[in-house]
Amino acid sequence: MTIRKVTIAGAGNVGSALARNLIRHGIDVQLAASDLAKAREAADALGERARAVDLAALRDGVDALFLAVPADAAPAVLEAARALPDGTIAVDCTNPLRWDNGPVHTPPPEGSMAAHLARRFPRLRLIKAFNTFGAEFHERPELGTAAADLYLAGDDADAKHRLGELARTLGFDPVDVGPLRNAQHLESLAILWIHLATVGKRGRNFAFKTLTRA
Repeated sequence: MTIRKVTIAGAGNVGSALARNLIRHGIDVQLAASDLAKAREAADALGERARAVDLAALRDGVDALFLAVPADAAPAVLEAARALPDGTIAVDCTNPLRWDNGPVHTPPPEGSMAAHLARRFPRLRLIKAFNTFGAEFHERPELGTAAADLYLAGDDADAKHRLGELARTLGFDPVDVGPLRNAQHLESLAILWIHLATVGKRGRNFAFKTLTRA
């Protein structure tokens, strides 16, 4: 079944950029944030295909919930959205880190935020994705004539397939990188991206791409 009903937790740069891409491709979006007024403001700016919603009010009618919030806020988001049906796809876009002359990965004991969330919320289908590039690529994934890779890690093959199809619709090149235990490597890849963009002075206008020799 195609993902057509999307809720994004987070109305900042990442959440708003992803929402614009979804809407451009004909997909209605619900925006949720700890500050509901901020979510309403962001939804109003996005137009008639977006609306603000309280996380606690989420029940049926959500194919996928994207976590576009700071990593340490992700558990509270899923606690607030506990009325979601079993089997709902939850997409962890977060990267736990601190700053020490550059970004440093600070995962929970499980090895990644996605693994931590999967342990705490086993009734949801956790996928790690949409975390290895800047907010700009959430809206426009193009790299010249190519598309940015969209890496997906998760233990549910159907959820990964459905999310991969959505990613392709949005202009990404989806790449299945295996089980959820590999989410830690995606978080590390994101740390590398942040380092290159900031300390490495490459700027934000780049993304990772897997190339295949003909």
